Amino acid sequence: MKKEYDVLIVGSGAAGLYAALQFPEEVSVLVISKRELTLSNSSLAQGGVAAVLDKDNDNFKLHIADTLIAGKYKNNLEAIEVLVSEGPKDVLKLKEMGVAFDLDERGRLQMTLEAGHSRHRIVHHKDSTGRAIVDVLIEQVKTHKNVDIYDSTMLYKLDRNEKGFYAGLLLPDGTSRIIAAHYCILASGGIGRVYQYTTNSAIATGDGITLAFMLGARIKHLSRIQFHPTAFAAENDRERFLISEAVRGEGAVLLNCDGERFAFKYDERGELAPRDVVSNAIMLESQAKGNEKFYLDITHKDPEFVRKRFPMIYEKCLEENIDITKQWIPVFPCQHYLMGGIDVDLYARTTVDRLYAAGECSHTGVHGANRLASNSLLEALVFSRRAANDITAKLRTEDNTPFGTFTEHEDLSGHTLPHGFRTEIRKLMQDCYFVIPKPELIPDSLKRAKEILTDLTGGEYTIDQSFVEARSLATVACIVLEEVKKKYDAQ
Repeated sequence: MKKEYDVLIVGSGAAGLYAALQFPEEVSVLVISKRELTLSNSSLAQGGVAAVLDKDNDNFKLHIADTLIAGKYKNNLEAIEVLVSEGPKDVLKLKEMGVAFDLDERGRLQMTLEAGHSRHRIVHHKDSTGRAIVDVLIEQVKTHKNVDIYDSTMLYKLDRNEKGFYAGLLLPDGTSRIIAAHYCILASGGIGRVYQYTTNSAIATGDGITLAFMLGARIKHLSRIQFHPTAFAAENDRERFLISEAVRGEGAVLLNCDGERFAFKYDERGELAPRDVVSNAIMLESQAKGNEKFYLDITHKDPEFVRKRFPMIYEKCLEENIDITKQWIPVFPCQHYLMGGIDVDLYARTTVDRLYAAGECSHTGVHGANRLASNSLLEALVFSRRAANDITAKLRTEDNTPFGTFTEHEDLSGHTLPHGFRTEIRKLMQDCYFVIPKPELIPDSLKRAKEILTDLTGGEYTIDQSFVEARSLATVACIVLEEVKKKYDAQ
């Protein structure tokens, strides 16, 4: 690891890796990953990438309209236009790199339908599209000599001056390392671990959002949190695997505890309504029935088709003793995605000079109040590329002199962090701000979250992964609940 870099990229999901690939050889780049490179929300993405690639049956206006409808018209239209018009080239670029998207019998990209889309425009690799993309991107990045990659390396602080940033890195052995970078792209993922149950990977604790907030960056609409209607209803696991939107797109139906199909009672689009609508339908049906048992049924489809189309879901369910070709899949809503985040412009620039954000940690405005299925990977690709191109242009015109001498190590020791802070934060969020919020619980929950954050920031605790993640979860909870409280106070 060098002492100075042109660009620091925080995160090894689709946004971070794709950004790293855009820089020319003369730009030195460091990519850090909090855990192993393959552990990211991008890797868990099942359904695919939405893109207008079939101009005979689809067009940009339709994709834009679908995105606006799903987002309740609270989207940034200019950002959607960039996403939809530029995204197809990025998807085709992935294909050129070697991502094995599924092909039809004529050798063309196979496109499926997902909830909220008016056309078949989702390109996919079975039911593990995200992993297929990330694996190829990792191999591509490893061939670029200007890019250093370090896994199990965590960003614990980010300070800045007029030249750029001093980044405090927590290394695998628990020691610190300070490096300097003229620019930083935060691609650190979402906030799923602020909830008791989430489809997100273990990295999703809002670290990038927290550090951006501490730098003074504008954080926008962090309370716009998406709950996926069909997570596998495991008995104990905090991380619940997703039963992809595409399963309903291929004909699966939702059943209540009595085995009755009910989605059409709540919306004329039934199971194929946008995610927030279906999640609300399940919660309302649950209240009406006094029961949280819900199921997806795809047993009426050809078993061989189901096994080939959804091999990962089939195997994961078998591990839970459910054969989806013969049995109903137990499902229930679960925290899934963040529509808000670090506010950025059309080039992924934050309100802090030289700081960029891309992927789920950012707020481009593309998703509005609710994300349309399979727009997230597309957003990660388009805006991370734009960030990298913008930084490259600036590096070519600026005189970025070396940072000079600075302290490269810090003593991170301190008091032992008490157990329970993270657990308490998760329970607060799960209880007061799930699919149907409970306004009466918000004030006390916010008060307690602030108390925890004050304790963490003033406690002089040892700086390790547990501390950094607890600080992030508490910060995220405070921002979300403050935003929600203001909304309810204004009503």
